[in-house]
Amino acid sequence: MNLPNKLTVSRIILAVAFVLFLYSKGLTSKIIALFIFLLASLTDLLDGFLAKRTNQITDFGKLMDPIADKILVLSALLAFVEMGIIPGWMVVAIIFREIVVTGLRLLALTKGRVVTASRGGKHKTAWQMLAIFFILLFIIFKEGGAKYFGFWNSSVEVFYRDIIFLVMFATVAFTLSSGVSYLIRNKEVYSNAKTD
Repeated sequence: MNLPNKLTVSRIILAVAFVLFLYSKGLTSKIIALFIFLLASLTDLLDGFLAKRTNQITDFGKLMDPIADKILVLSALLAFVEMGIIPGWMVVAIIFREIVVTGLRLLALTKGRVVTASRGGKHKTAWQMLAIFFILLFIIFKEGGAKYFGFWNSSVEVFYRDIIFLVMFATVAFTLSSGVSYLIRNKEVYSNAKTD
């Protein structure tokens, strides 16, 4: 297994560690979760860059890179729903998009094709990761601000939650639009399936 693929697999392992620290009690655990998330996000940038630069692009990497992204992003978003930070319908919409696109990828594999992540898909992932970073800051500020610094109150929380809703709404819109463009761009995969 080459280095870019090892980085991709490490993102899945980091996603598990991220969730464990996110659910652990205490401000320190939340800060560690943030740094783990940032490290996992960095592997997303590095694996593709190294694969192209060293000419180590593989079918495994093309398939697993977006799957590792989904595991990291969806584990965070589902945790935020359980924590009552974002509404469940937003994550359901994102999961629906991911199921459809992953289904398209699997269908393409049965035809001997590997459907790679598009530029729109990469932008969508960047939006999602920025939204998660913003929400993690909210969790840290809420816990640290209330407990140690005394600047957190209900009006600050309402303001921050409104911003989270807007950021997540934009993220969901971008996620769904990238999914639609993905289906349009790869329509020969499923249109041929109807005649096979």
